[in-house]
Amino acid sequence: MGDALYAVLVYVLVIGVVPAVSSRVAAAVAFAVCAALELLQLTGLSATVVEQVPAARYVLGTTFNAPDLLAYAAGVLLAAGVDALVRRSAGRRAPSPSVSGRTPG
Repeated sequence: MGDALYAVLVYVLVIGVVPAVSSRVAAAVAFAVCAALELLQLTGLSATVVEQVPAARYVLGTTFNAPDLLAYAAGVLLAAGVDALVRRSAGRRAPSPSVSGRTPG
C-alpha cells in the first residue's frame, strides 16, 4: 500500500510542477521516476547514499523488490484515473451568470 501511495505522491508532484501536462503524460513520467528509483536500488548506490544521509531512505529506498513495480503502476493508474475524472468534470461545469448580472430564465 505504501508503494502505491508513494507513486500517487510522485504523480501529484509531476502535476504540481507542470499543471498543463495531460494525465497520460503525468502517469508515464511518474511511473518512470518510480521505476528508475526502484531499479537504482539494484546498483547499491541508493544504499550508499542512505548510509551518508539516513533520511534519504524515504525517497530512495535500499532494497530492490520487483513487486514494488506493480504497486507503483497501480498507484499511478489510480492517480491518473482520478485526475482525468476531475479534469473532465471541471470542463463540464455549468456556465457562470452573464456579465450583465441578469440570470437566464
